[in-house]
Amino acid sequence: NSGVLGRAMENGLISVKAVNIRDYTADKHGKCDDTPFGGGAGMVMTPQPIHDAIKALDPGREALRIYMSPKVKTLAQATVLRLAKQERLLILCGNYEGVDQRVIDEDIDEEISIGDYVLTGGELPAMVLINACARYVKGVLGSEHSTDEESFVGGLLEYPQYTRPREYLGREV
Repeated sequence: NSGVLGRAMENGLISVKAVNIRDYTADKHGKCDDTPFGGGAGMVMTPQPIHDAIKALDPGREALRIYMSPKVKTLAQATVLRLAKQERLLILCGNYEGVDQRVIDEDIDEEISIGDYVLTGGELPAMVLINACARYVKGVLGSEHSTDEESFVGGLLEYPQYTRPREYLGREV
């Protein structure tokens, strides 16, 4: 709700809606996880509340449905550019040991990782994806040319950047 994305939301350029999976559970105690089938450490998010939430949020299957997962190929700029062209993204954030595979098979179009490490949940990776894609929505950045010459465009990293003053701590531009 702050910075560039906050202004973009304020101006109606992008919309982000966070949904609590617990609101869709049929379990009387609000439970959304269980132990892994076959044993093992940790908990797995159960399929019913996730499936019902996705059905409620995207009944016509109009959104590209993405699951943030550490198990797949890492997000790259080409994927960001492709996803930024989508009208609507539905992003599932896993927790614990992940989500029941049946939900991924039934309801998810694509899995995306932001790196080869594990976090406590998929919320931060989802924010990374939203931020990366939103930059390509017309009007989000201050200048429409801001995305023309960037790191990774053409496969090369961008050159060092400088600003005023010309000299700082004995180092000159």
